[in-house]
Amino acid sequence: MRRVRGRVRRLRLWNAIALCAVLVLAVGVVSGVFAKTNDDAPTVLANYMDALNEGDLDAASALTSYPNAARDTMAQAFDALQPESVHFDVNQIIDLDVESGMFNAVATWDLGNDRTWTYNVDGWVRHLSVGWRVSWNPETFMPGVGNGRTVRLDRTDAAPPTVFDIAGQPMMTEQTINAVRLDPTRTGDPIASSIALAKAIEPVAPLITAEELQQEVAASNGEPITAVNLRDGDFAVLEDDLRAVPGVVIESTPRLITIDRRVYGPVVDAMRGVWQANRDKTQGWAVNSVDPGGQVTRLTGYQGPPGPDIRSTIEPHMQMAAADAAVSVGTPSSIVVMQPSTGAILAVAQNNQASEIGSVAFTGTYPAGSAFDLVRTAAQAQGVDVEQAAKQLGIGLRYTIPDLDQQTVSFAGDGPNLMRGTTDRNADDVEVSPFGMALVAASVARGAPTVPIISAGQPATTSEEFTQLPAQVTDQLRGIMRSTVHGGPAGLLAGWGDLIGATGASGDDRWFYGSKGDLAFAVFVEDADGGDLAVKVTDRLFKALAKPSD
Repeated sequence: MRRVRGRVRRLRLWNAIALCAVLVLAVGVVSGVFAKTNDDAPTVLANYMDALNEGDLDAASALTSYPNAARDTMAQAFDALQPESVHFDVNQIIDLDVESGMFNAVATWDLGNDRTWTYNVDGWVRHLSVGWRVSWNPETFMPGVGNGRTVRLDRTDAAPPTVFDIAGQPMMTEQTINAVRLDPTRTGDPIASSIALAKAIEPVAPLITAEELQQEVAASNGEPITAVNLRDGDFAVLEDDLRAVPGVVIESTPRLITIDRRVYGPVVDAMRGVWQANRDKTQGWAVNSVDPGGQVTRLTGYQGPPGPDIRSTIEPHMQMAAADAAVSVGTPSSIVVMQPSTGAILAVAQNNQASEIGSVAFTGTYPAGSAFDLVRTAAQAQGVDVEQAAKQLGIGLRYTIPDLDQQTVSFAGDGPNLMRGTTDRNADDVEVSPFGMALVAASVARGAPTVPIISAGQPATTSEEFTQLPAQVTDQLRGIMRSTVHGGPAGLLAGWGDLIGATGASGDDRWFYGSKGDLAFAVFVEDADGGDLAVKVTDRLFKALAKPSD
């Protein structure tokens, strides 16, 4: 019995030893399997692709044979392209031997706004001392990178549109503007350079003096200053003299400008916004590779056809006449001319004093004073409030005009639902813009509110509801305006045939607005120091219009 028990004990011991050996062997086999799974070529390649897809550049680069270089290249591409998503996917792996293999993959970059870039890459995986790794070659990640080359995402544009005037003649085109700048850090004698530069640009900019340039340099804290902007024609004549001045730097950029430099003003500036919106709608894109020397190679992208040319409402002869009249006074003055039948804004001019403040013809509001008497008369004649009468005369309608900031009227303390009777208003309760008073003149001439427009096919819009004045009220206003010119305070204008209008004053500011045929206009002179200066400016406007255009 004791021998049997001893044999049983030995048998159990050997069984336990054998079981342990089996378990140890099993663990070793399993461990080997897992180690192989985590460090074979397909797994490493899949992990590399997954890391790229997740934007984990540290993880992706760590799985390459050259992590530092890989990380730098990847980071530059991701930073430059700012993708919304990236997807790398392995198409095929070919085992060459136990130490290496080849693969092909497809990459898709979603750059947003319907911009997608898809390309194929070929690469190697190799078994190194640290395990399997993707052999780093920049072209395995992205074409066009590596060896100092970088990528960037650029906007592209088709051929620029031309801006035509109301008669269909070319008025504005994209041309090269050459900014002549003086960099004080590039000259040993900024004063001498200022003197030489002022002399060089004198033929085209005689008002820019060496003293003014020196003052700008002194205030620039060592930064370059812009002396003058020159069109190509002027620049070609002066280029040699300009480049000979120490410290002069020329920066050439394309810009939309008028063909005739005499045509300028706020409405011309607004056409640049219309033009830019046209380009923005048709812009394309490109991913470019840039080498260390600046050579650009396009990798992918798309550019559609150019947008249509633009037909503005500007009448150049009238714009120049308005500018001539506006600059005839020494205080801020603005002129707006419209076509009542169509709402076309034909001309908008300001003198330098007004332009230093901003685009005041459209956005500047000033106390209306007695210039608002016609609106008050219209309100009284109907027994309605001033705001309602104002809307019947085209202002306060909260117009939205594409690419043009503007304001017509503001009422002191008003809100969207404020309705007061005329007896509650004082003369200084209302502020109007020159544009707003031109709308009043146009609405009286038309007999209904005029919807303004600066570009064909893009009229102003509004959510406001409005009605036109009763015919008898319109006739009453026209009669007042006729009397103002013929036998009234604007008698200076009586010789201009069917011209009618109204004067207005608030303090020393002066207004005159009215119509003649299918023209409506408003003239504002700030700080006119009494007198009928707005009437005189109006007279000068029509004298300039009467001259033949050249």
